[in-house]
Amino acid sequence: MTRKASQNGQTKADRGVQAACDPPGKVELRKKVTLLRGISIIIGTIIGAGIFISPKGILQNSGSIGMSLVVWVACGVLSLFGALSYAELGTSIKKSGGHYTYILEAFGPQVAFVQLWADIIAIRPAGVAVISLAFARYILEPIFMPCGVPQMAIKLTTAIGITSVMYINSMSVSWTARLQIFLTFSKLLAISIIIIPGLYQLFKGETKNFQNAFQVDTVQLTNLPLAFYSGMYAYAG
Repeated sequence: MTRKASQNGQTKADRGVQAACDPPGKVELRKKVTLLRGISIIIGTIIGAGIFISPKGILQNSGSIGMSLVVWVACGVLSLFGALSYAELGTSIKKSGGHYTYILEAFGPQVAFVQLWADIIAIRPAGVAVISLAFARYILEPIFMPCGVPQMAIKLTTAIGITSVMYINSMSVSWTARLQIFLTFSKLLAISIIIIPGLYQLFKGETKNFQNAFQVDTVQLTNLPLAFYSGMYAYAG
């Protein structure tokens, strides 16, 4: 009886040691990005705030309606070449990491490290700042019409917006996805409100803005780089 109990005790001890030595269960993120949430993320990435900011800069710096259309087409062709280049890189270098991975494979770890830190410290924060400032201005303009929006109000609204988005992203994936869906549909609604009435007026024969569209007297070559910059920013999302 004692021998049997000893064997049973040894068996339990062996099982405990074996359980302790077994590798733990696989740790992975919970899948909370549904089809609708994934589509909204893709649309939000492709259609960025640049489409609402850039048209004014293109029209001001191009000098004429016709030249602004030329700038739009040229920037679209350049963006197409860039997209095809990224498609080739993605099929050739099958690793995650984006720019960092491509530069790492092409130029080595030093250049990739510098690019990554430049992206984190300067490039991405500058892009977030531009988007947040545009968001604050568009939110406050209806409130302060017909007067101009005070700069302090724009900065405070920008800070509140960035802090709110950061907090929601840190606290809940589900609420972040819901916010992304809401913002995506709001963005598509705003674009539809701009496009549909414009096409309606165009089909009615309101084409007076296209008279002398390619007038070159108002075109200044020194401003064309700014027009191209605005166009490329719009296509960048």
